[in-house]
Amino acid sequence: MKIQAKSKRVDYGRNVPGIEIVPLLHFGSAQKPVILFVEMSHAVLSIIGTRIASVTYDEAVAIIFVAARAPAAHAYVCAVSVHGLAMARKDPAFRQVLNGSILNVPDGKPLVWSHRLLGGRRLPDRVYGPTLMLRLCEAAAKEKVPIYLYGAASGVPEQLRDSLITRFPGLIVAGAFSPPYGDRKPDDPALLKEIDAINASGARLLFVGLGAPRQEIFMHAQAGRINPVQIGVGAAFDFHTGRLSQAPRWIQSAGLEWFYRLCAEPRRLWRRYLFSIPYFLIHLFLQKLGLDSVSEAGT
Repeated sequence: MKIQAKSKRVDYGRNVPGIEIVPLLHFGSAQKPVILFVEMSHAVLSIIGTRIASVTYDEAVAIIFVAARAPAAHAYVCAVSVHGLAMARKDPAFRQVLNGSILNVPDGKPLVWSHRLLGGRRLPDRVYGPTLMLRLCEAAAKEKVPIYLYGAASGVPEQLRDSLITRFPGLIVAGAFSPPYGDRKPDDPALLKEIDAINASGARLLFVGLGAPRQEIFMHAQAGRINPVQIGVGAAFDFHTGRLSQAPRWIQSAGLEWFYRLCAEPRRLWRRYLFSIPYFLIHLFLQKLGLDSVSEAGT
């Protein structure tokens, strides 16, 4: 049996986001697939080739919870920053990874400003991955929706579990696991056992904290195997356990969080920002002038 609603996109002109019918729910097995496309429209804007959802925190939470209702969602959500956009513009394979998600939320302030520059929806704020995680946990505690924590260094997921349960009474944490560091084949036997444990836990939301772009590549590769909705949250595990300090709110509001993090982790991040920021700005203004073919195609 297959249930399917047609998907469509309406374009309202150059550099103006269309309203898209997003395929949200996919469940079943490889032998007996059942696909349920739920019509939930939201504006999207192609920013240098990556489809960014023009959504607020509340809207992102609502969309994710609709997807989480499926017994097997096989879906993932990305929190996209300038670094992610630059990588996707340069690498078509990674662009396909991001554009394969059900939701790419605007993780950085520059993406909010890009909406205004390109004629998109005027967003009140960004949808910051670590904050989105807390909003989802708050809603999960109220709705009794189980979550699973996957990522970060040994001991961190368990520490985060205890912190979240204290912060959100009633939150059900179905599991917490720190996978081995480094690349693994998609069909690695140990990895498949980890996925079996996730699926058997009954979790509906899976927070993935492997760092970009590793977590996005992982979520894309394993979307067909993992039942809960996967949400890539980057350094949120370390932020919410106090292992890393977050930038003060005024620095975040000014769009300077990248500089704060660069000062905190210069050896790890200097190459990332040296490349990403100029590259992003160049292609953003080329898109504004109608000279970026990838952005125009939105693929």
